[in-house]
Amino acid sequence: MSDQKSFYVTTPIYYVNDAPHIGHAYTTIAGDVLTRWHRQRGESVWYLTGTDEHGQKVLNTATANNTDPQAWCDRLVNDSWIPLWQKLNVANDDFIRTTESRHEQRVQKFLTELKDAGFIYAGKFEGPYCVGCEEFKLPGDLIEGKCQIHSKPVEMLSEDNWFFKLSAFREQLLEHYRSNPAACQPESARNEVISFLEGEVRDLSISRSTLSWGIPVPWDKKQVIYVWFDALLNYATAVGLGDAKDFLKKWPADIHLVGKDILRFHAVIWPAMLMAAKLPIPKQVFAHGWLLVAGEKMSKSKLTGIAPSQITDYFGVDAFRYYFLRAIPFGSDGSFSWEDMSARYTSELANDFGNLASRTIAMLDKYFAGNIPNAAQEPKLSSALQQAVTKADTAINTLDFQSAILEILEFCKLVNGYVTEKEPWQLAKNPDKSAELAAVLYNTAESLRALAVLFNSVMPQTCQKLWQALGAEKSLGKLADQRISNVAKWGQLKAGSATSKIEILFPKLEEEIKK
Repeated sequence: MSDQKSFYVTTPIYYVNDAPHIGHAYTTIAGDVLTRWHRQRGESVWYLTGTDEHGQKVLNTATANNTDPQAWCDRLVNDSWIPLWQKLNVANDDFIRTTESRHEQRVQKFLTELKDAGFIYAGKFEGPYCVGCEEFKLPGDLIEGKCQIHSKPVEMLSEDNWFFKLSAFREQLLEHYRSNPAACQPESARNEVISFLEGEVRDLSISRSTLSWGIPVPWDKKQVIYVWFDALLNYATAVGLGDAKDFLKKWPADIHLVGKDILRFHAVIWPAMLMAAKLPIPKQVFAHGWLLVAGEKMSKSKLTGIAPSQITDYFGVDAFRYYFLRAIPFGSDGSFSWEDMSARYTSELANDFGNLASRTIAMLDKYFAGNIPNAAQEPKLSSALQQAVTKADTAINTLDFQSAILEILEFCKLVNGYVTEKEPWQLAKNPDKSAELAAVLYNTAESLRALAVLFNSVMPQTCQKLWQALGAEKSLGKLADQRISNVAKWGQLKAGSATSKIEILFPKLEEEIKK
């Protein structure tokens, strides 16, 4: 597997002007679920996230807090960003910071090579600039002189800058997206990119002369590299840009996960930069929707950001990971609701999944001294499991997390219905029904084995508890090593394997939701 090109997934790198909110967690968990699933398919996987630390916005925030910008970045990364990903069980393989030397050196080398190839030239920029977006705006991007995303007035800039010949790649980009629909998804995002490219595409100012917090332009120390030109390169610098042997083990990226507000950077500017450098472009850019509060994009600057701890402290980490991918179709906008999360937690997690696990383990303990009975098979369950695995795998591969979760959940509901129908508690009262009782409980336990594997990418902590309670690790190995291609093979739990008591996976919520 070491010679296999990695399935390479990235999140955007996040601004460190503030602590992360649930919008950042949403993207990062989606990437984590995707990569965990691909790991369980037996693929070599590389998952990258990180922080974008240059630019006017970061400098302004650091200055407002009477802090050196580097010290501000260090504090936010070490005290807020990395600890949150650890708390949420995000299994990223690397964490890139744009202030790292490995990034800065490779950015400067890349820019120099583009200039030598004739794609960088001197010019003058005049126009509106949104500090919040760190983006030069077109007139159509503004409403009454304000950025549509941040609802704040833009700044008018006039600078002698260095420009990238973005316009030279307009036709090539158009052809790419017209002939490769999967390269930009969902379809609405692809249509937006094509529409933009069909209009006027201007060359891009890629330096700033009025800002010091950034990577210096190698041949012009009075200017720093535009933060987005610097930031986009992280996806390549993190995996060895400039080192052909190591770089191509992971590059090109298979999927860039981004919010829809930064789609143009990733689907227009970024591939054009790579085309200019004669490097492979990413296979897919996927722009998911926004998490909304009061009908607006979640934002710290608008005081509509919700800290992940506000939710995880009440519902738990795995419920947090489950809810956002279950409740909101990935690619569409969605509103977070405390009431909706509470209802799904109780119905789907506590009652459907958690209760099934608890009562099965309890009945195995009560009726079979805590041992797995002889293997049996229920065709209705094994057939449904095969269908659930096939459909969930297909859905995950198209980033339809909601459909994948629903397929697994439907199988869980079917198992609950099977238990209700067979009434093992009644069978236990009749000694003549002992074989039937054993079959029912084996089939239920075997179904839970499969559910632990299928839900593992979404709820790793919970599924590990279930895996251990079933005694599966001793006979089948680590949960993370179980393959999706093998999960539907019926009869994997070994007869006689010892189960163990299981804590309540999803405890009853307090009546009053903490907000």
